[in-house]
Amino acid sequence: MKTNKYVNELKGKTVAELNEELVSAKKELFNLRFQNATSQLDNTSRIKEVRRNIARIQTVITEKSKMA
Repeated sequence: MKTNKYVNELKGKTVAELNEELVSAKKELFNLRFQNATSQLDNTSRIKEVRRNIARIQTVITEKSKMA
């Protein structure tokens, strides 16, 4: 249910906003990986969650570009 709200929220954004969100998600993923490598990360499941969010954002961007 939570992911449906997130995807609907993504579909309401423009491609430029989605690209900004994609960049920030990739930065977050980099930071999480860095924390994991230095054994500072407590919640390792967050890496999986961010990777899936990146995939969702990319999917919505692809859908929008095919419609245009």
